[in-house]
Amino acid sequence: MSEVDQRRVVRALSGATREVFSTMLGVTPEPGEAFTERDNASQVDGVVSLIGMAGRWVGTGSLSCSAETACDLSSRLLMNECRTVGEEVLDAFGELTNMVLGGFKNSIEECLGPMGLTIPTVICGTQFRAHSTSGQEWTVVPFRVAGQRLDVKVCLTPNPRQAGGTPCLDQPETAASEGRG
Repeated sequence: MSEVDQRRVVRALSGATREVFSTMLGVTPEPGEAFTERDNASQVDGVVSLIGMAGRWVGTGSLSCSAETACDLSSRLLMNECRTVGEEVLDAFGELTNMVLGGFKNSIEECLGPMGLTIPTVICGTQFRAHSTSGQEWTVVPFRVAGQRLDVKVCLTPNPRQAGGTPCLDQPETAASEGRG
């Protein structure tokens, strides 16, 4: 994605994350400096949740954090103390991922066209890697939530099986395209 495109994606990811976390968890996530990552191959200790996206654009969205953070976020969502990563935490973290990336999808569909989402896949463990075979760049927005780190990521690419351009991603943003003109 180009720099202009990444700004749109970052805004949509940040907005969806803030909305879900403030409404559902009662916390305000603080976004850090967004960056791009190739291959999503960083080593992880904790929990990763992945959702596939499909339409004129295809890709994957992800939330990842430490096990401690996943327990804290799940406790807030379920209003019940979660001390270890078990089925309850994995389900809650998957639901958070579904809400955040669903909000992102709804926001970005005006540019990318209609998209569908898969059911979340949630993985936990220590010293593992999630590898993407596409070789595409991921847009990563790191957040601080209740003093802990949470990464929200997305990787999107045009679907070679779908025809039609995406004008708002092919053109620089203008005041008129943002509804300000």
